[in-house]
Amino acid sequence: MNNDQTLAAGDEPEDRPEPDLDPDSTPQRRDIAPVLEEPPGPINWNLLTADDAEEAWLELNQWVNWLRTTYGLPPSVVPPMWHRHAELHWELSALHTHWLSAYDPQQNGSAPIGWHRDFADVRQRLRDWVAACGTRLDRDRPTRQTVWPGEDEAEPIEDTPITNRDEDFVAFVMADVERRRQIEENFYATLDPKTGEIT
Repeated sequence: MNNDQTLAAGDEPEDRPEPDLDPDSTPQRRDIAPVLEEPPGPINWNLLTADDAEEAWLELNQWVNWLRTTYGLPPSVVPPMWHRHAELHWELSALHTHWLSAYDPQQNGSAPIGWHRDFADVRQRLRDWVAACGTRLDRDRPTRQTVWPGEDEAEPIEDTPITNRDEDFVAFVMADVERRRQIEENFYATLDPKTGEIT
């Protein structure tokens, strides 16, 4: 186990070093917690690999849960099935990245005020998205799509009850990761191993 890994509750390392209590010593930041070299950039969900997408989904889900409980957000702003609506998860992902940047230790002290100002704008957009897509606290349906002339008719849209949000989230992420992994495997299958070119 390296210094960047953390222990699960109850785990004991074989050789735990004694803490250095010398007041003249200055611990390295990496010994306290991992620190980013710079604030994170935006996430383009269309380009994530399977592994990166899984990590991004789990991190975003954890943060959205923190956000909705910390600020007491109703389902008209952040509904349980936000992950199944691209317009919601892109908006929440952007807000999350903005939050990470605003609270970065290297950031200006007034950055959190800017984040809260932008958060007010985002809450209104989220209300608009939720109202348009029709997802609710106890039921969900796919976002309606406008059929343009010449396109196939859209499938009928029906509400489905939400019985266990966390189970649905796990199933959704697993399906998304598998879809991305299949795309990656299909791509690599077209590469010539000798030249690295697409065959």
